[in-house]
Amino acid sequence: MHWLPWRRRAATVDEARWLVVDVESSGLDPARDRLLAVAAIGVQVDWRTRRLAVQLADSFEVVLRQDAPSTRENILLHGIGVQRQKEGVPAPQALAAFAAFAGDAPLLAFHAAFDRTIVARHAKAALGASLPNPWLDIEHLCRVAYPQVRARSLDEWMAHFGIRCAARHQAMADSLAECELLQRVWPRVAAECGNWRDVQRLASQHRWIGGS
Repeated sequence: MHWLPWRRRAATVDEARWLVVDVESSGLDPARDRLLAVAAIGVQVDWRTRRLAVQLADSFEVVLRQDAPSTRENILLHGIGVQRQKEGVPAPQALAAFAAFAGDAPLLAFHAAFDRTIVARHAKAALGASLPNPWLDIEHLCRVAYPQVRARSLDEWMAHFGIRCAARHQAMADSLAECELLQRVWPRVAAECGNWRDVQRLASQHRWIGGS
């Protein structure tokens, strides 16, 4: 099995390589709806110089095979058509490949609770356990770095910084937009943080800035 060596992996964190993750699903309920696609883009963090660089060559994307395609309205949203869903990669193979790609990298996403929940649920079903990687919500970093901005959704934050997304609601395009958003807030984050745990602690401060 692909899974067993990964399950035994020590719970370490690669502080220099992060992954910005986005998923597409059959609906808005991560506890019930199906995972259709996963995309991720690597980000290199140089803690000595406090520089963060997006690594487009370090990217991953997979469409999971579906026994029955999602609804027409859902397909119109994310563009993963009936044929692509039927010809996708079987869930065990797709999620094992994502786990191998992720390695020890922390996983960052906008409104990460959704991505974390749906990926964990499908990984448990397909592979027997969820990913051990820590997750962090980019929106929490945005809120702490720019507390005066009254944005909440990804579209609102993108509008605030003038970020354009080539194909909104497509996993890879959204991941790239989230990478750009992370780059915009990074100078303020880096001014307060010297390692991954500092970033986690900073993000946790969102609870005191306008609620959770």
